[in-house]
Amino acid sequence: MPRTHDDEWDLASSVGATATMVAAGRAMATKDPRGLIDDPFAEPLVRAVGIELFVKMMDGDFDVEAVEDFPPERRQAIIDGMAVRTRFFDDYFIDAAGAGVRQAVILASGLDSRAYRLPWPAGTVVYELDQPRVIDFKTTTLADIGAQPTATRRTVPIDLRADWPAALKAAGIDTAAPIAWLAEGLLIYLPPEAQDRLFDNITDLSVPGSTIATEFVPGIVDFDADRVREMSGSFRERGLDIDMASLVYAGERNHVLDYLGAKGWDVQGVTRTELFGRNGIEAPAPENDDPLGEIIFISGRLAG
Repeated sequence: MPRTHDDEWDLASSVGATATMVAAGRAMATKDPRGLIDDPFAEPLVRAVGIELFVKMMDGDFDVEAVEDFPPERRQAIIDGMAVRTRFFDDYFIDAAGAGVRQAVILASGLDSRAYRLPWPAGTVVYELDQPRVIDFKTTTLADIGAQPTATRRTVPIDLRADWPAALKAAGIDTAAPIAWLAEGLLIYLPPEAQDRLFDNITDLSVPGSTIATEFVPGIVDFDADRVREMSGSFRERGLDIDMASLVYAGERNHVLDYLGAKGWDVQGVTRTELFGRNGIEAPAPENDDPLGEIIFISGRLAG
């Protein structure tokens, strides 16, 4: 089903299911013996959502050999990609906290458990923004297993298409102090103008010393929906009834590095291939690579 300006979802449908898929990737990366990341909450959250395909993949019960367009090498490439992506953003928050930033905002937080698993300094407040059903599910599920946040966690149950800056202020964000912002895995699900508006709002709420991290997917410009549908066909046959290709907004959009730079942010980008190298992992062969192409991971600071 194509996206609309007012569509909604839970963690088993539409954009919400992609958050569950990402959490499943973190769960599998956590089990990887190289130990690049440690997300002990990803697996119980995915199990609680209950999408059978993702549970089987975590358990190793999914017969990848039987899926022609999903060989073991592609599965490992996905796990490795999730590991280096998660490590990049984990390190970003740890570095921001080390520089004295005591407010963190996770936009479209999904099943992100950083408020529960990162070593936040005393006095840190982590704000999580997402659809109300997504926020409620994660909060309840983690409480049921006895998980406790490692920082003060404040949830802001709101769709990012609504007036989320006002809701964030009402939740207590201090716009006179630096904020560490994260928009992970979000931008391709926004129309180009909404991407710009997101960064406009972030800039308006930020003071010098604030930080930002996100990613840019150049491949979204010439996104091949037919290839994505072909690659995901076997998953649909195995119960994942989601048209991934219809969830993203393809076409021309502003390059994030350029747009943020023009807004006064001192930002740098690193490609996913470079992240593989930094972490001692061989980059995937082209045939096993992401259909969105090379991803640029971005972090930086608001100058002042």
